[in-house]
Amino acid sequence: MTIRAVVWDVDDTLFDYTTADREGMRAHLAAEGLLAVYATPEQALVRWREITDVQWARFASGEVDFVTQRRDRTRVFLGRELTDSEADAWFGRYLAHYEAAWSLFPDVLPALEALSASHRHAVLSNSSLEVQEHKLRTLGLLDRFETVLCAAELGVSKPEAGAFLAACEALGLPAHEVAYVGDHPEIDGRGAAEAGLLSVWIDRGTAPAQLARTAVVHRISTLAELPALVRADTRFGAPSTFG
Repeated sequence: MTIRAVVWDVDDTLFDYTTADREGMRAHLAAEGLLAVYATPEQALVRWREITDVQWARFASGEVDFVTQRRDRTRVFLGRELTDSEADAWFGRYLAHYEAAWSLFPDVLPALEALSASHRHAVLSNSSLEVQEHKLRTLGLLDRFETVLCAAELGVSKPEAGAFLAACEALGLPAHEVAYVGDHPEIDGRGAAEAGLLSVWIDRGTAPAQLARTAVVHRISTLAELPALVRADTRFGAPSTFG
């Protein structure tokens, strides 16, 4: 079975989101005079991530739109009522610090270059098109992808099969000719596998241990392993990094 295209997740797959979020929020809280509210900066960051997870789940389920989940993250974190404009301004100041910390993982460009002539490329993200196109453009990657698809515009998010199949449809390819690469063993890995794609989990060390143990996808620890994997007939007994 030939793999003709690779569809990519963005955050913590191509882009080092975890580091940017940590350093950006640390700088933002310091600038806002909020670090003293918590015993340590780490506690503040943990709280921010907990709120982000809850609010993002509301967005993913369709309960709120993308902008509302941002505003609600800010209101819950600060623990007070804010007008929409106040919440937008606070989040905007955070974004400035966050974007200053953006970077690619060092294995990204070599992997994309190695596959540039042999495979087509696209992006599927559980974010919004405005956010991810801006990010990819800033990081110098946008022109490498035929299409960028995001949950906010699709109306369906990973791990639902419809999200992955929308990416295949955009490429005009059947699912079995498409590989999906993502950092989350359930949202990305299991979701892509159940949709019929060749599912590749890039283990950046950010997945919860219990999920990593139950992963049922091809696992790689660096994107340097990806070219051999997508060029091999891994579905029918060829060597792989399955695990």
